[in-house]
Amino acid sequence: MTITAYKVKIPERAIDVVESGRRPRKGRVAFDLERDLEFNTDALQSYAFARWEPVIYDAMVVAAAIEFADHTVKRPTRGWARRIALRIPVDDPARWIDPAVFGALHDATGFLTGDFWTLEFVMRKKAVPAPLQECFPFPRPTDAVIAYSDGMDSRAVAGLAGSIMGEKLVRVRVGSKAAPKPVANGKLEPFARVPYKFKNPRGKGNGETSARSRGFKFALISGLAAYLADAGEILIPESGQGAIGPALVTVSHAYPDYRNHPLFTLRMERFLKALLGRPVHFVFPRLWSTKGETLRAFSALPNGESWRDTKSCWRNSQWSALNGKLRQCGICAACMLRRMSVHAAGLTEGSGIYICTDLTAASLDEAIHPDFTRRSDAFEQYAIAGALHLDHMADMAGAEARPSVRRHATLTAAALGISAEQAEENLVGMLERHAAEWNSFVNDLGARSFVRKWTRKSQ
Repeated sequence: MTITAYKVKIPERAIDVVESGRRPRKGRVAFDLERDLEFNTDALQSYAFARWEPVIYDAMVVAAAIEFADHTVKRPTRGWARRIALRIPVDDPARWIDPAVFGALHDATGFLTGDFWTLEFVMRKKAVPAPLQECFPFPRPTDAVIAYSDGMDSRAVAGLAGSIMGEKLVRVRVGSKAAPKPVANGKLEPFARVPYKFKNPRGKGNGETSARSRGFKFALISGLAAYLADAGEILIPESGQGAIGPALVTVSHAYPDYRNHPLFTLRMERFLKALLGRPVHFVFPRLWSTKGETLRAFSALPNGESWRDTKSCWRNSQWSALNGKLRQCGICAACMLRRMSVHAAGLTEGSGIYICTDLTAASLDEAIHPDFTRRSDAFEQYAIAGALHLDHMADMAGAEARPSVRRHATLTAAALGISAEQAEENLVGMLERHAAEWNSFVNDLGARSFVRKWTRKSQ
């Protein structure tokens, strides 16, 4: 009998970002800046504070091109990495191919996504679009910006940090969820919306859903905002479970998820400094806290009840709509972390929020709202993965996992500028508190709960 080692075939794709009226080179996919991408005039104007430089627009095009490629090229069934070549027109190619910029950009993208990127920069043929109005002085002195969405962590940390920093903290809208208008009370609000979007979701591809490039997009948008506001810091709102958990607890053959991890933001600091010539520092105010601890602290503030308006669910409307209304699925990893954190904070949520309404039920079928018609094996597998992620993270608090935790703490310590011993102590403490919160949550669901049956407590 002959045994042959399986050889992973690495998918390859070459993409040319093209200006209107131009075609890609032979054998390359086109990402047309006019056909596929749309810049919102008002949202772009919300970035026209203090200064407007072509590099700001070019950086957004680079982020969009990387996101397009990430979604277009499907990962292999067995394996992870892809080879992606991108040619991007910019105003000043020399700036982008400078060794410091070029090297830092490839380091950040490769580390984040786990792929092999080859980025090429060429001269634009058309002038870079600029805001319609003149640039305005930034409305107030700014110490820090915070990437802000409709998530619980960003709402809570913006509230906690804002209670101390006041108007010296500026929110930078990231993501696409219910973004407010850039103009409020007759005044232009800074950084109120990501300035661009894809015109046709099919145009950026439905093949790959891991979306690791989102971390680059959000970090870059936040970095541009910090540059324009002359802010020295960018606050990352994720708790330890959201920042470190996905890199520490991986799934099958998947590459660790570093989207909100200090090891990635350190690389973005190097890239942003090289590109813009100004240092900026990513700060994690709740890195060693659980989401439940952050929520408990925020809920004590005067506006603390606003956490109830936040959304945590990862699933799209296909998996979280009920009777024409958008809900949260209630069972993905993000929803389960939310529900566990609400429990840990000693709070409760009302009805009508989740598709999976009753976690105490004996089966997933019984737990799902009877009007939900999208129940499938895929839905169940996604639910199981969500519960097991939190369960496995709780396992990392045990003695058997300490070597892995110690190694991760040592690597993270270097990115944070603290000792390995301090990082290990902080990480172990966060994991132990996570385990306590998870175990309390599962126990309170009762012995018959289908969630409990999926965890190690049933063994």
